[in-house]
Amino acid sequence: MRVMSTENNWKTLSSQTVYENAWLELSHRDVINPSGNKGIYGLVKFKNQAIGVIPVDEEGNIYLVGQYRYAIDEYSWEIPEGGGVLGADGLDAAKRELKEETGLVAAKWTTLARIHTSNSATNEEGFLYIAEELSQQEAEPEETEDLQVRKVPLAEAVEMVMRSEITDSLSVCAILMTARLKGI
Repeated sequence: MRVMSTENNWKTLSSQTVYENAWLELSHRDVINPSGNKGIYGLVKFKNQAIGVIPVDEEGNIYLVGQYRYAIDEYSWEIPEGGGVLGADGLDAAKRELKEETGLVAAKWTTLARIHTSNSATNEEGFLYIAEELSQQEAEPEETEDLQVRKVPLAEAVEMVMRSEITDSLSVCAILMTARLKGI
């Protein structure tokens, strides 16, 4: 049996930024891959951490946010989510995103998970939170957000994931993990 290494077997020979904006940086890299051969690698580095919130009410419903996602050219149902400062505790960003997108404010917060959204090509790190003991206030969406908010039972959201009606990685993880924690 081959012993697998957990060490970094990649060597970067050169790196060139080919595109950059306020949210991300795309670099082209010349590398030596784990087999010792020369190759190339494209890497997307995000300048924010991904934040996702799954709001759960006292009846076991969650709140989904629907919006058209330019990058995938599809309408997407997902949990409230956005960006937070790299290296900072994401809870403040989670509270902001929940209120901004749904108008909900939570009295109880639970850290759910840390995930990597697509670790083959990006360094994006996501943090998931459960928000409970909810109260309704006015939503404050950003100008780029044309949102619909939908309340659904958590069990129905699980079925939406299983039918690939919810495909956003933060949402899939948060819904399935929360369902397990809640015994669904």
